[in-house]
Amino acid sequence: MAVSTPSTGSGTGGPEAVPAPHDLPFKEGVLRQVDYWATLWARTWRGVVVSSFLSPFLYVLAMGVLLGGFVEADADALEGATSYLAFVVPGLIASHAMQTAVSETTWPVMGMIKWQRIYESMLATPLQPRHVVGAHLASVALHLTATCALFTAVMAPFGVYESWWGPFLAFASQVLCGMTFATLVYAFATRSRSEESFGVLFRLGVFPLFLFSGAFFPVSNLGDVGSWLARLTPLWQGVNLSRMFALDNVTWWVAGVNVAVLVVLMLLGWRWSVSGLTKRMIA
Repeated sequence: MAVSTPSTGSGTGGPEAVPAPHDLPFKEGVLRQVDYWATLWARTWRGVVVSSFLSPFLYVLAMGVLLGGFVEADADALEGATSYLAFVVPGLIASHAMQTAVSETTWPVMGMIKWQRIYESMLATPLQPRHVVGAHLASVALHLTATCALFTAVMAPFGVYESWWGPFLAFASQVLCGMTFATLVYAFATRSRSEESFGVLFRLGVFPLFLFSGAFFPVSNLGDVGSWLARLTPLWQGVNLSRMFALDNVTWWVAGVNVAVLVVLMLLGWRWSVSGLTKRMIA
């Protein structure tokens, strides 16, 4: 006896076809997680305000205003800045974007994989690793956008920007710098089996970059070899972009190279993040 199979067409009277999990559009998969991330933000925003703005603002006040008052140097020595405060603020915001991105993609990612196992519950639904990575990184991008925008708005009255368009392009470069580190470190976190690796990452990666990538002094002070090594780092690309735009002292071909390096690294980081989470949770 022939067995009839139900129609999967979209005509009347027949059930509609259900897309396979891997056919779930990327945007839809990310938007399905908005409730989760909104709830998480609602519960943690107070700590985010302190860690992402208040502490760095006090650091700028101490380094840029108080210590900067004792720094005497002409504009040529400070890459076109008229004061040490104007020199240090753009670089410090870019460096803070890096630190924020790293903090959001190390222990939180490890926790969602290993301890809280939230990713496991997400991937038990039609969501795929690319949806999960996309939503997490979108949350990081929102965090970076809010932090850098607030920082820029507060520092603008101090006269650290030399043009009306400078704050906007500097802000964009800071978010781009942060997202580059977010994708790269996310990829690293998905492949880490122990949280001890994050301590190594901060000691041998984040802190040296923070100190020697041009945020606090021109990298030319590191000598020929040291300055070239600093210029090879992703953070220097972001710091240099942020400072050039803030000081209205832009060498456009250099800015183009900085943007290209950050974009390429961010795209590679995205690919490694998706493949890393896929291998960790599915393969």
